[in-house]
Amino acid sequence: MSDVNVETAKRAAAQQAVKEHFNPNATHVGIGSGTTIVYVVEAIKAASTNPSILFVPTGYQSRQVIVNAGLTPIAFDSLPERVMLDVAFDGADEVDEDLNCIKGGGACLFQEKLVAEKAKKFVCVADYRKNQPRLLTNWPTIPIEVAPIAVPTVLHDLCILGSTGPKLRTTLLEKSGPLKTDQDFFIIDAPFTTLLLASDVAAGKGKGDGSDGTWEVNKVATAIKNLTGVLEVGIFSGLNGIDAEEVRKNDGGRTVVTGGQKPVAVYFGMQDGSVQMRVAANK
Repeated sequence: MSDVNVETAKRAAAQQAVKEHFNPNATHVGIGSGTTIVYVVEAIKAASTNPSILFVPTGYQSRQVIVNAGLTPIAFDSLPERVMLDVAFDGADEVDEDLNCIKGGGACLFQEKLVAEKAKKFVCVADYRKNQPRLLTNWPTIPIEVAPIAVPTVLHDLCILGSTGPKLRTTLLEKSGPLKTDQDFFIIDAPFTTLLLASDVAAGKGKGDGSDGTWEVNKVATAIKNLTGVLEVGIFSGLNGIDAEEVRKNDGGRTVVTGGQKPVAVYFGMQDGSVQMRVAANK
């Protein structure tokens, strides 16, 4: 497939996702990072009749896309405490059958996770290359945002967890040194074996806790997040926004819902110009 066809696939997915999940009466909308998001903002601009909507970017690049479209950005930390985003649109580096995602190839994973967890629903937009049965099938590594001073320790600990050759990500000009995130943190890219789903563990395909060389998605995310010096892990799993809201309602808001929220739906632009939409199995 040519680059032109890949871009056409991205635009088709973005247009359908916006058509089905963007409400012109929304008050706050999250906008993620990456090339696909350019087409999401393009579609929102075409569909929006409400100049009062505030758009929350996940980083510098997405803020510029919002501004260039003539829309109004607002910083995440300017949101009132109890305000939830009506919807957040973002891309992914890879998505598995359970809608778990790897994100962070563009080094915005911490802010992307903040926005996803603040949204009533996170909608993922991607092209067909990102659609895989399990995470780390085609995408090679888990991106991890790390405090600079902790890089040597985290690299060592990742090897103990079973990562084969984790590396500090550098800029395109390697002589310029490590790539810095919007938080002035560094990114480590950690290869692991293909990640299992909970159903794989239940079927006896591996223990999923690292003891036999296999990891289940949620367990490896937790293990990495627990390493001292790690700010965030580029695995978006756990509850989706609809399920998270149900938990909050059932316990009066006493539960802190974490996990980065996997999407309620993923829109894949396909090679033939069509769009394949996948939702959570229980929805």
